[in-house]
Amino acid sequence: MGKKLYAGNLSYNVTSSELEELFAAFGSVRSAQVIQDRDTGRSKGFGFVEMDDDNAANQAIEGLNLKEHDGRAMTVNEAKPREDRGGSRGGYRGGRRAGQY
Repeated sequence: MGKKLYAGNLSYNVTSSELEELFAAFGSVRSAQVIQDRDTGRSKGFGFVEMDDDNAANQAIEGLNLKEHDGRAMTVNEAKPREDRGGSRGGYRGGRRAGQY
């Protein structure tokens, strides 16, 4: 089935392909992405890796969690599902403008 993993406390120099290489040592990687700041394009220091096999994902967690890479101890665990942040309302709050009754 596969698992999505969270990789945190990454060096800001780590690329998505380097992240994929780190996890590939434990099994087949479906995808690897370092999250970047929308405005600057710079790494935010964390990413997500999707592995094809649950056992490989568990081995990656055991093998990489707290392992030092590029001077930083990585945090690796199973990714939590995204929270619904309530969606956009388009900015309109429904209030009255001055002078309208």
